[in-house]
Amino acid sequence: MAKATSSAARRGDRKPPSPAPALAPVLGGEPVPAALDKLIHDRVRLGIISALAVNDRLSFTDLRDVLRLTDGNLSVHARKLEEGGYLTCQKGFDGRVPKSEFRLTAAGKRALERYLGHMEALIEATRAR
Repeated sequence: MAKATSSAARRGDRKPPSPAPALAPVLGGEPVPAALDKLIHDRVRLGIISALAVNDRLSFTDLRDVLRLTDGNLSVHARKLEEGGYLTCQKGFDGRVPKSEFRLTAAGKRALERYLGHMEALIEATRAR
């Protein structure tokens, strides 16, 4: 009868590899946080934040068309950013037509700057290797 062997015995009692050391890039003398801002790291939400960073305000329709999103997709992602305090949505009417306008908040601008700084530091650290 064959003897059962443990996975450790099959590996020759090797220890599992230790995780790679975390990059701790420094930007402007300050260490960059290890985790990216998950709220804006999503492709669609980063697109929304970026579009609003270069425009004072954008209507729902303009933002949808620039990013080539469906109404529902834009609505869901914009709501998450609004709940996070990164943008505001002002609803009104243009005549009888409903109109929603989005603006980036000061917190949204700071979050984008932190995110871009983090990405720049990661790129720099990667290129230095």
